Amino acid sequence: MNKTLLTIATMTLAAAACTPGNKPLSGIDPANLDTTVRPQDDFYQYACGGWMKNNPLDAEHSRFGTFDKLAETAQEVLRAIIDSVSAMQNAPGSVADKIATLYNIGMDSAALQQQGAAPLMPYLEEINAIQSRADLWQQLLVMHRRGNHPLFSFFGEADKDDANQCIAWAYQGGLGLGDRDYYLTDEGNNPAIRKGYVELMTKMFTLASYDSLAGIPAANLAASVMNLETRLARSHNTRIQNRDPQATFNRHTLDQAATLAPNIDWRGYFAHMGLLDGTKSFNIAQPKYFEEVSRVLADTDIPTLKAYFAWRQISAASSYLSDDFVEANFDFYGRLMSGREQMRPRWKRVTSVVDGAMGEALGQLYVERHFPAEAKSRMQTLVANLITALGQRIDMADWMTDTTKTAAHAKLATLLVKIGYPDRWRDYSGLEIKPDSYYANIVRSDLFDMDYMLSKINRPVDRDEWYMTPQTVNAYYNPTTNEICFPAAILQPPFFDMQADEAANYGAIGVVIGHELTHGLDDQGRKYDPQGNLRDWWTEQDADNFNRNKQALIDAFDSCIALDDPELGLHHGNGQLTLGENIADNGGLHVSYLAMLNAMSQKQVNPDPMDGFTPAQRFFLAYAAVWASNIRPKAALQLTQTDVHSLGRNRVNVALPQVTEFLEAFGVEEGDPMWLAPEKRARLW
Repeated sequence: MNKTLLTIATMTLAAAACTPGNKPLSGIDPANLDTTVRPQDDFYQYACGGWMKNNPLDAEHSRFGTFDKLAETAQEVLRAIIDSVSAMQNAPGSVADKIATLYNIGMDSAALQQQGAAPLMPYLEEINAIQSRADLWQQLLVMHRRGNHPLFSFFGEADKDDANQCIAWAYQGGLGLGDRDYYLTDEGNNPAIRKGYVELMTKMFTLASYDSLAGIPAANLAASVMNLETRLARSHNTRIQNRDPQATFNRHTLDQAATLAPNIDWRGYFAHMGLLDGTKSFNIAQPKYFEEVSRVLADTDIPTLKAYFAWRQISAASSYLSDDFVEANFDFYGRLMSGREQMRPRWKRVTSVVDGAMGEALGQLYVERHFPAEAKSRMQTLVANLITALGQRIDMADWMTDTTKTAAHAKLATLLVKIGYPDRWRDYSGLEIKPDSYYANIVRSDLFDMDYMLSKINRPVDRDEWYMTPQTVNAYYNPTTNEICFPAAILQPPFFDMQADEAANYGAIGVVIGHELTHGLDDQGRKYDPQGNLRDWWTEQDADNFNRNKQALIDAFDSCIALDDPELGLHHGNGQLTLGENIADNGGLHVSYLAMLNAMSQKQVNPDPMDGFTPAQRFFLAYAAVWASNIRPKAALQLTQTDVHSLGRNRVNVALPQVTEFLEAFGVEEGDPMWLAPEKRARLW
């Protein structure tokens, strides 16, 4: 789904409501500060240095921030929920029974060790039996139907010309390293990652005995897969290219798709997915990539494609098999790519799997036990205040024509707001969980999810569906439904504190709300109309002004340092890749600050200093606290290469100087490191 995420983590609600006799807190914990540093010199260190000192990285994490700390709490809460469910006498086949069975089978390390690669073998034997290109195509269909997608991805998403309808999307994919640049550039740690990836495949082919099955040395299998994936990578769009919603929407009929990529049997594919009768057209997001996939299917030798399919199968299974598979997988993806030193304990890994398989079932229990109704009510008030403030900021935008302002207000008026949890929970009665093997249950879960996704295609979009579970610490804006969503778990400190004065809440959760609201008007969101259709409703003059103003953010984040490491080198941010999120941060700060001023005029915010900080200072300190984190160099490099979000330090030290009210609040003057000249500040929202 084409939704914009703030970040990813999970947590639980711990905040208690303020009772009438309680004195509100400032919301600023002095232990989080590093007062040896001037805020005018390094605001991130000043606001977050104490937190970083008190929360050092452990061997388990490549990055540990406020999100991760809350995720640890969430893991404990979900484990407690699972334990309580497991302790009951559950009816066979009930959701509670499925939760308990999947968790217990994942925790049975002795059985996993005894089974070894056995749960994987039927799938590898299936692949090894391939004799012809027709067999290869049938195997691709089978794997895609199970939710494992070699060569390309396939899913349902809104029709960009008619956002009320869900249509099929074919999307580039097929890379074990995820991003094309790992294969094609020597930036940072990429050469070592490529070498390690081949070593991982070589080891895994041996552990799975596919080398013996195929009669080909494991090193040769790995080399052939690496060559094929590198070929695919050359035809991949860059992440920046994929940020353009117009470039990635290319409607094709089945006949047109057959002309574009003749060696992909599109009719056979849609028939296998049960979609042939209802499909008039679908989206091929990256046409040039599918031209290359068509050539690959025609001219790549059968043993290479078999090895590639086998690797996709082994990789998908590796986290659910015996420890030798799990450890080999961690050595590469954990240690080499992100710098983690130690694997998460088994109970955390299994809890995450259960959460992934039956997230809304756990979410329903989570909400019943950990989400007070007063939190939702207060959040609704905050969202309404932020919507009002964004409307004011639209009116204040001197670069925007009145015609477009009117249209922007219309889009804001149709916004759908989701807070806490869905009104209707997902039905898991069709999910089959058995006490046979951990991986067999994962395959059945993937098939269940694939069925669920396919059932949406060629049907009206369900606007009541949630794309995050309540226990997820995150928020999103979805342009095709013009909705913002705030799951229950984000409504706790440091984002939202029921005991704190509202200045801190506006700086934290208020900016999150403003961030998601602004996504509807960022460089991507502005291209969608109030109904979610991909339609440019801006005048040419507005678009030109917007593009000139956004350049300030591109320049600022291009020039900032993301990593300066003796081994990995000096790396700057990527202002184009992170543009949408940086616009949203900038907009969120401006919109929420205005909302705070509005609330202050209505006596909803204490205008006096609290704990020595003015309301404005509390606002910006609370914003910075959200991004407190420690991170390993490899993880910083990985995120800089692949993530559309800037690193936490830069979301503070690069974003805040763009905001005049921040400079005034902390007396930042020309010559101070945190100073930014007025002509270099972005003028958007």
